[in-house]
Amino acid sequence: QVQLVESGGGLVQAGGSLRLSCAASGSFFIINMMNWYRQAPGKQRELVAGITRDGRTNYADSAKGRFTISGDNAKNTVHLQMSSLTPEDTAVYYCNAGARDLRGWGDYWGQGTQVTVSS
Repeated sequence: QVQLVESGGGLVQAGGSLRLSCAASGSFFIINMMNWYRQAPGKQRELVAGITRDGRTNYADSAKGRFTISGDNAKNTVHLQMSSLTPEDTAVYYCNAGARDLRGWGDYWGQGTQVTVSS
């Protein structure tokens, strides 16, 4: 089992920055990928950015050039540095991880952290 705890959300003005963090804990052997998703009211959950264990990253088009994902394998943490935020970035941001435990590979989610960008 993997528990994911997000932090760093909050209220920020348009043009501002926020840094989200996610820490994984529990009984698992390895995490091979960690992602950030977001879900705005009335919209489907969408991938924002992801990072593999070997450091490869991918970003949604909306995040490219503004957001940076980084990870620390030793600490099982992932961060999302967000800048030039706009009201369209307002959403609940969820941490997601692919991990292997005694039962095999699984997909795990955090509870989410609210990001609100005011205009």
